[in-house]
Amino acid sequence: MISHFLSLEWKQFFRSASFSKSIGAKILIGFFALYFAACFLLIGIGGYWILKKQFPEQDPLVLVNSFLMYAIIGDLIFRYIMQKLPVMNIKPLLILPIQKSKIVHFILMKSSFSFFNIMGLFFYIPFSVVLIIEGYDVAGVLGWLATMILLIQSVNFFNFLVNKNNTVFGGLLTLLILGYFVQYFNWFDLPGFIGQGFDAVYQSPFLVIVFLALLIGLYVINYKQLRNEVYLDALISEQTKEVKSADLSFTEKLGDLAPFIKNDLRLMWRNKRTKSSVWMVAIGLLYGLFFYPNPVYAGMEFMYVLVGIFSTGTFLINFGQFIPAWDSGYYNMLMSQNFKYERYLKSKFTIMTISVVALFVLGIPYVYFGWKVLLVHFAAMIYNVGVNTHVILYGGTFNRKKINLDEKAAFNFQGTGAVQWIIGIPLMLLPMAIFGLINWLISFEIATATIAVMGFIGIALHKKLMAAITKKYIANKYVMIHAFNQEN
Repeated sequence: MISHFLSLEWKQFFRSASFSKSIGAKILIGFFALYFAACFLLIGIGGYWILKKQFPEQDPLVLVNSFLMYAIIGDLIFRYIMQKLPVMNIKPLLILPIQKSKIVHFILMKSSFSFFNIMGLFFYIPFSVVLIIEGYDVAGVLGWLATMILLIQSVNFFNFLVNKNNTVFGGLLTLLILGYFVQYFNWFDLPGFIGQGFDAVYQSPFLVIVFLALLIGLYVINYKQLRNEVYLDALISEQTKEVKSADLSFTEKLGDLAPFIKNDLRLMWRNKRTKSSVWMVAIGLLYGLFFYPNPVYAGMEFMYVLVGIFSTGTFLINFGQFIPAWDSGYYNMLMSQNFKYERYLKSKFTIMTISVVALFVLGIPYVYFGWKVLLVHFAAMIYNVGVNTHVILYGGTFNRKKINLDEKAAFNFQGTGAVQWIIGIPLMLLPMAIFGLINWLISFEIATATIAVMGFIGIALHKKLMAAITKKYIANKYVMIHAFNQEN
């Protein structure tokens, strides 16, 4: 029966109508997968000696254990955003003489072989081999490795249970941030405290039974939950849901832009694709924490521009690059309405501008890492408003691919074309290059002022730029309507 299920999955993959259309995206994802696998493999092989060199007085295994808390929570957050839960077309199977329990077991077992579960093994297995070569107790290392494998699978099934729970996601993100600051300010060695539990597994390998029981418990809970939902009437019956309408009356202050902004706000919160993009704003806001505390980047001031533009422009980039494809499902209807196209584009510009300013304000605590950081972030905010908003809107005139709003954003290349990759040059690489060159030739202050002046020039020319962009959209209106109708 398992072989039959695998055969159906194989045929579904290659016979899908979207297979030939998305073959390029699949190849690109494959390259990303190989890249991350190679990175984890190299770290797994060389990690022991790197830690031994950097921290000669500490045990590399103890160091790794002390950071497993971050690894586990980070893995959960990464899965919540990126991982698509395994599904199979079970409706045709429910009218066949196949036990529902076998269908559910196959779905759960299929998830165990997800790349998200395999990726971590490229680090843990080579690292364990190196530990054994270096003379560590074989039983202890094997028990530790078994614990890591069981934890990876436990995280996988736990993600099943909380995948649609935004409260849990917020809690995990808060725990990760609090853990970072607790460690950074030396209030309490929380990672080290949790790491002692994994040290105990190495010293007493029989404790792996605890993690095996955890995995079995999560599997059973998932099995019972899915088993109760595998009924034909549950799949085809109409469900009545109470729609909760948010109070968007504050948008009325924006005048004739209010209807468009209301529509965009509802679209963002009611659809999976846009909702996932909104959650990525939190990651973008914290982007600087990967660079500023690291002494390696202390002398790379041009990186401040990258962090500043990305942290203040995360929403601008994630939302703006798919204008007007977000509305592709009803674009032909929208274009038949009696309104000026400039109002439609101005509403998008207003949302992006508000997001940039709001993210800059939320990122003011970055001044902790120095006044230069905050100064560059301010210049990056001006550049985002004056330059990148117009670049994003102009790039939208080349969008020709429909977007399915019911799918998650992460690792989803639907609606992505060449323009989404090319547009990164003026968005990030150009200001980095200009800042880096002027900073090297003249001074930091002049380089920062140059980025800000470029933004102010864009703001001053806003009306003329918007008029030209609107003209381009109107010229391509019917081409986009036809293109969006062709996508399935």
